[in-house]
Amino acid sequence: MSDRFHQFAQLLVDISVLSILFVLLIGLIYVGYLYWIDVRQTQHAIRRNYPVIGRFRYLFEHLGEFFRQYFFAMDREELPFNRAQRSWVYRAAKNVDTTVAFGSTHPMNQANDVLFLNAAFPTLKEDFVPASAVTVGEGYCEKPYTTDKFFHISGMSFGAISVPAVKALSSGAAQAGIWLNTGEGGLSPYHLSGNCDLVFQMGTAKYGVRDHEGQLSDDKLKEVAGHDSVRMFEIKLSQGAKPGKGGILPAAKVTAEIAAIRGIPEGQDSISPNGHVEARNVDELLDLIVRVRRVTGKPTGFKAVMGDIHWLDELFQRITERGLDSAPDFITIDSGDGGTGAAPQSLMDYVGLSIRRSLPLVVDKLHEWNLRQRIKVIASGKLVNPADVAWALCVGADFIVSARGFMFALGCIQALQCNKNTCPTGVTTHNPELQKGLVPESKAVRVANYASNLMQEVGVIAHSCGAREARELQRRHAHIINDRGIPEPLDILYPEPRPKAGLFQSVSHEKTR
Repeated sequence: MSDRFHQFAQLLVDISVLSILFVLLIGLIYVGYLYWIDVRQTQHAIRRNYPVIGRFRYLFEHLGEFFRQYFFAMDREELPFNRAQRSWVYRAAKNVDTTVAFGSTHPMNQANDVLFLNAAFPTLKEDFVPASAVTVGEGYCEKPYTTDKFFHISGMSFGAISVPAVKALSSGAAQAGIWLNTGEGGLSPYHLSGNCDLVFQMGTAKYGVRDHEGQLSDDKLKEVAGHDSVRMFEIKLSQGAKPGKGGILPAAKVTAEIAAIRGIPEGQDSISPNGHVEARNVDELLDLIVRVRRVTGKPTGFKAVMGDIHWLDELFQRITERGLDSAPDFITIDSGDGGTGAAPQSLMDYVGLSIRRSLPLVVDKLHEWNLRQRIKVIASGKLVNPADVAWALCVGADFIVSARGFMFALGCIQALQCNKNTCPTGVTTHNPELQKGLVPESKAVRVANYASNLMQEVGVIAHSCGAREARELQRRHAHIINDRGIPEPLDILYPEPRPKAGLFQSVSHEKTR
C-alpha cells in the first residue's frame, strides 16, 4: 500500500513537473510570438525598439487610470508638457476620439490661462467657411507664398532629429498641406522626400548656405532657392531654448552625412555662433534680409525670442525711413521657456519672454508703427493644443508653428533624452537600433492627422465664439486669468494701439501703389 502511494505521489510530481515545463514552453513560444510581432509592426516605436518589454508601458498606463489618485501625478502636474496635453496630441495623431467625460480636469482659475467667450448664438454649420488664405511677401518678392493653413511644423534640424523623423514630417506635412521648417541644420534630401512646402531656416553658422570660410554664399542660397518646394527663408536670430547662444549639436550626432550637409567636420561638436556676423545692428539685419530676398526671390523674415522689446521701435522706425522694401516679410516669435534644443538650464529657465507676453507686444508694436499688414506674424513656443493655437490667433498671429507637438505625433514620450542620442522612440537619435522603431510611412499619417485635427478643433472653438472660421478670432473672444484668478478681457488687457500720427503717410502710400 505504501509503495503504491509513493508511486502515485511520484507520478503526481512527474506530471506536475511536466506540466510546469509544458507551461514554460508555451510561455516561451508565446513570448517569442510577441517578439516576432513587435519587431515587425510599424505602429509603435517603443514596442519595435523594446519588443515584449515595451508592452508593459501600456499596461502601466491602463492601471494608472485607476491608481493615479494614490500613486501617480494628476493630469496637469507633469512638466514641461503634462499628461493631458500629451494625451490630446496622441489621440489626435491616431485619429481617435478626442472627447473626454465626467468634467474638466483643468482648473478654471489658473493664472495666464485663456477662457474663450462662447456666443449666445454660435455659428451654424451652413455658415461655416474655410480658413482664409494669407499671402506672405506679396508685392515685395518674385515668388510670394500663399496658404490657408494656420498650423505648421517649426524648425527641427536634421542632425538634431533623425532620418526617419524628418522623412515622416516631410511626408506628413505634404498630406496635411502645411509647411515644414528645416531648422538651422541645412536642407537634406529627407526634407525634400515628401514634396511638402519648406521654410529654409538660416542659423548663425549658415549651415547649408556657407562657403569654405563659413561665410554666407549667394551661390548656395540660389541653389537652395532653386527647389520649388522651398517657399520661404527664415533668418534665426535666437531660439527659445537658448536665447543669446547658438545651436548645439553634440559630436555623437555629427555623422558623415550630417557633416556633409552642414559643411562641417565629422565627429566634432557643432556649436553655432551666438549671433550673425553680418547683422550686428538693426540696419545690418535689414540689409541681410534684403540680400537673402533679392538672391532667392522668396519671402524672407527672421525668428527671435523677445527680451528687450525696445529694439523693435528702432527696427520699425528704420523700416519706415528706408521704405517697406527693406522690411522682413514675417517675424517668427519664439517663447523663452525652452524648446527641442540642448541648452544651458540658466538660459532655458530664466532668459527671454514667454510667448504669452511677447506675442501681444510684438503685434501691438506692428500696429503702432502701421506695419501690421506688411509684416506677417508667426507664433512659436509650447502651442500644441487647440486652445493654445486659438489664443495665438485671437492675439493676432497669422500662423502658429510647433516642434514638440509634432514630436509627440511621431511618438515622443517626453523621455528627456533629446541631447543624449539615446531617444527611445527614434525621434532624436542616430542610433540605428533605436531609429528602427520609427517607421516614416505610418508616422507620417499621424503627423497629418495631428495637424488636421488640431486645425479642425480650433475651428470648433471659433464657431462656438460666433466666428465663421479660425482666422476671425479676435481679442474680444477671450479672457485671460490674472494672478488673482479673475478673468480679464483680452482686448482690454491688450488694447490695439493707434498708429503714430503723421509719421507713416508715405509708408501707407507706398503700400497702395
